[in-house]
Amino acid sequence: MAALKVGNLGEYLREQRRGASLSLRQLAEAAGVSNPYLSQIERGLRKPSAEILQQLAKALRISAETLYVQAGMLDARERDELEVPAAILTDPSINERQKQVLIQIYESFRKENATAADLGSAAPDSVRSPGTDEEAAGTGTQSSLGLVQEESEK
Repeated sequence: MAALKVGNLGEYLREQRRGASLSLRQLAEAAGVSNPYLSQIERGLRKPSAEILQQLAKALRISAETLYVQAGMLDARERDELEVPAAILTDPSINERQKQVLIQIYESFRKENATAADLGSAAPDSVRSPGTDEEAAGTGTQSSLGLVQEESEK
């Protein structure tokens, strides 16, 4: 059977499995897939579904989005946009309101930077004067941090 073009997914999975000190059998059991199927994925003979990749990611305790990128299902830029909010949402040390506020702040910073880049007005970091980052953020970093602090005190 010829190997499918699934990028470096199989190789990447093998490295992650070995890094986690798991045998093929242990990972297959933890992910709820058969041992032969996992072996075929690692050798590039099978292309797993997004659901299987999610199960493998959970068993390996890594981001499913990372596996989607490796499998060619997701662009690396799209993954970056998803990983920060996903990390915030899984943090057990902050409450739901705080999570939503952090995600809103993150998204507003991304939007501001994209707008600045589109307009070509973003100066290199080495040229910026102190305080420029706060001004570019619209409401300012300090006021955003104050909002997070207010939320954490509730």
